Amino acid sequence: MTVRVPAKVNLQLSVGPRRDDGYHDLVNVFHAVSLFDEVTAWRNPGPAATGSGGAAIEPGIAASGADDPPGASVTVTVEGESADLVPLDGTNLAVKAALALAERAGRRPDVRLRIRKAIPVAGGMAGGSADAAATLVACDALWGLGLPREELMEIAGDLGSDVPFALFGGTAVGTGRGEKLTRVPVAGRFHWAFALAEGGLSTAEVYGECDRLREATGEQVAWPSASDELLAALAVGDAKALGAVLSNDLQPAALLLCRPLARTLTAGREHGALGALVSGSGPTCAFLAESEDHATTLATALEAAGVCRTAVTASGPVPGAEIV
Repeated sequence: MTVRVPAKVNLQLSVGPRRDDGYHDLVNVFHAVSLFDEVTAWRNPGPAATGSGGAAIEPGIAASGADDPPGASVTVTVEGESADLVPLDGTNLAVKAALALAERAGRRPDVRLRIRKAIPVAGGMAGGSADAAATLVACDALWGLGLPREELMEIAGDLGSDVPFALFGGTAVGTGRGEKLTRVPVAGRFHWAFALAEGGLSTAEVYGECDRLREATGEQVAWPSASDELLAALAVGDAKALGAVLSNDLQPAALLLCRPLARTLTAGREHGALGALVSGSGPTCAFLAESEDHATTLATALEAAGVCRTAVTASGPVPGAEIV
């Protein structure tokens, strides 16, 4: 059973005050874009075949092995974009998703997962969350559970703030920790270039730096709300108006933790991007383009300027996790 799942870009990420539980109340305008991971699930006959110590036996592929801890009736291999950076133990969100679904269904979590990565790892585009969402859909179908999407969304919310949107897809306003979703009407299609950075940024570290900056400057943090101007631009499909109101409260923190990103954003603006921002907690930078051709031109210019590891194009909105 193979499921395709999209990356996301945050068109608006407004971060409220830190709560007693350590989380922040957020207003997230999520936008799913055509940069996809694929998760394939098989019934698991036993541990995945790997080299000694669970090392990869094929170039560019990492896999779990026979020495995994209890619960390893879920095994996983990872291929593609930065596969070697993806954890293969119980911290992998796809593994957590399979275990959570099995527990909900009251069955053994016997499944073998293959994740094919195109979404950047630790890049602020919710790649791990996307893989968890895809795993929920794949295992639900593989095991013949037939759970309603609402129940899968509930499990997704327990796994992480971004997991429900990867199921939901399209464009949506997320509130709470980001998991309470309301669909947003969008006219037409928007085109993007994404500059992928070397390495990644820890979401927890970026939020921590955001809190530190606010404390240091004495910033009074207001209760967040969705931008009326942004929602209006989406409703009429006005890319220029949308580009002018893209925002990310985590961006100052991400720029401090990864200073070269400032140069990346400047390069995109100099080459005509309608809007530029760090995607989520970064370090991927997102650039809104006038058209598909303009997105391609932007990506080429960003690579030529030497301000990113590579650049890719995508468009949105697209559906959430789907069986292919």
